[in-house]
Amino acid sequence: MEYIRKQFHTLKKRILEPRKFIQVLAGPRQIGKSTLVNQLLEKVSIPHTIEVADAVEPRDSDWIHRVWESARTTMMLRRLDEYLLVIDEVQKIENWSEVVKREWDTDSRNHLNLKVVLLGSSRLLLKKGLTESLAGRFELIRMPHWSLQEMRDAFGLSLDEYIYFGGYPGAAHMIHDERRWRKYIKDSLVAPAIEKDVIMTSNIYKPALMKQMFELGCGYSAEILSLTKMMGQLQDAGNVTTLASYLDILEQCALLTGLQKYAKDEARKRNSIPKYQVYNNALLTAYKGREFVEDRTDTRVWGRWVESAVGAHLLSMADELDYKVYYWRETSKNKDEKDKEVDFIVVRDGEVTAIEVKSGRRGMNSGLPAFVEDFHPKRSFVAGTGGVSLEDFLSSDIEELL
Repeated sequence: MEYIRKQFHTLKKRILEPRKFIQVLAGPRQIGKSTLVNQLLEKVSIPHTIEVADAVEPRDSDWIHRVWESARTTMMLRRLDEYLLVIDEVQKIENWSEVVKREWDTDSRNHLNLKVVLLGSSRLLLKKGLTESLAGRFELIRMPHWSLQEMRDAFGLSLDEYIYFGGYPGAAHMIHDERRWRKYIKDSLVAPAIEKDVIMTSNIYKPALMKQMFELGCGYSAEILSLTKMMGQLQDAGNVTTLASYLDILEQCALLTGLQKYAKDEARKRNSIPKYQVYNNALLTAYKGREFVEDRTDTRVWGRWVESAVGAHLLSMADELDYKVYYWRETSKNKDEKDKEVDFIVVRDGEVTAIEVKSGRRGMNSGLPAFVEDFHPKRSFVAGTGGVSLEDFLSSDIEELL
């Protein structure tokens, strides 16, 4: 049985409405965008064409006009009142948004009922093109990485398997052959994402450095490390400004981010040491994991995997629900005392939620009470041992938590 993600119902509803907006389905690679559209086309009776820009010469922006004109001609020849054009990997074409704008506006002036769905694997490129040229002409449907609930319902993954192997549907059947699974993640997911979605379409002056930084950052997920110290572990490291810009691009592509330290002062947030966080725990495991059984039985190591899984779950809906994720740490002035810290701080509409992750690897530190005393958050709780169960938290709707 095919698994239907909730974004399917949103897209179907909009496609069946009268033509008003371009529908844009955006998200990272290999999370099921094309599959969802194919599922949709099987359920609706609208005549359609699917075009994929992946193998098209990037400078051939006229390709969009040609496929659009073909759709118009098909409508005319068949005397159709309605038609649907789907363009996948549209961001691979240079100046794609300007061409789409021109074609869409032409149809609007001519009252042609040609509906359009655009798919793209890079939020960075889609966001840039949409905001620059297509303002007011589109609706964005974000597709995040798969959640615990989805991976469990679709593939039967347990809580521990999801924490370790993450939420890539195409790799789910490989988890019992870890060498094969790891090669698939690196070769079929990471390599195309970095080499095509990032390097080919961004101003990356040192591609090898970008790749090194990504791999190192994935291995540090749920850990705090300054960019200066990261430079010491990279070959041809460039400078801190270069690394910071690369990290920002990786965040826009929903691969890796550097969480900022929570503070009331915006300048202090921006200048803080980043806490690295993958968007999918498969990326941590691919670059840092040993073997599932070995890492699962090492309480210290497993604690980091759990914390990273919680962070990935929080990031999954940050854009959709318009909230920010931070961490908090207060350095102790007494060298014999541990620093006070809270793993994740979520801020939405000025309201703060503090979340400490505990997996049995360590006792409760004094960070959460100290943060509550200093900042008076709307809500504060422990996820894991002694608090909200990991099963409940990772299966939760983030909006309900906030």
